[in-house]
Amino acid sequence: MELTKKQEAAQNIMTSVIAKCWEDAEFKKALIADPVATLEKFTGNEINLPEGKRIVVRDQSADSNVIYFNIPAEPNLDELELSDEQLELVAGGATPVATYFLVLAAGVAVGSTLF
Repeated sequence: MELTKKQEAAQNIMTSVIAKCWEDAEFKKALIADPVATLEKFTGNEINLPEGKRIVVRDQSADSNVIYFNIPAEPNLDELELSDEQLELVAGGATPVATYFLVLAAGVAVGSTLF
């Protein structure tokens, strides 16, 4: 599957955030303590989380013997609105759940509204 420009941008930002954490202990502490403010400062974009939603950062580097596997909450697909581009992905074979996670990742990385 070919990545869209938004997906590539999200992936690049996440890679940059991880690299920054590896090289700058203060940045990593700030990201863990206040992920939204730190990501906003890092990206220069406002992150608008829906009321009651939050970002949690776990420091896997604290114990390299532990691998974290995140199981996100099941999305309510009845309330999910897709853009024309996302609808094309679904029509082209991507599942709504896969599309949801691509939208979620892009939203976090570029500071867009998550839902």
